[in-house]
Amino acid sequence: MPDGRNRKDIQIGAEVAIVMKEDQRTGDLTDGFVEKILTKSSFHPHGIKVRLETGEVGRVKEIMED
Repeated sequence: MPDGRNRKDIQIGAEVAIVMKEDQRTGDLTDGFVEKILTKSSFHPHGIKVRLETGEVGRVKEIMED
């Protein structure tokens, strides 16, 4: 199961669970659909940063499988 650290695994419109900056201590996840991929590099050890359609920004922790 892809874990959100590789940019190639994330598509616009994909359903993901992200951890927002303010939730990093608690690890609370926010579900949503990717509007924009913000990380430029192909890999990030803490997860690729994305913006959800709701405007929330965070690092992808899980990619929901269809």
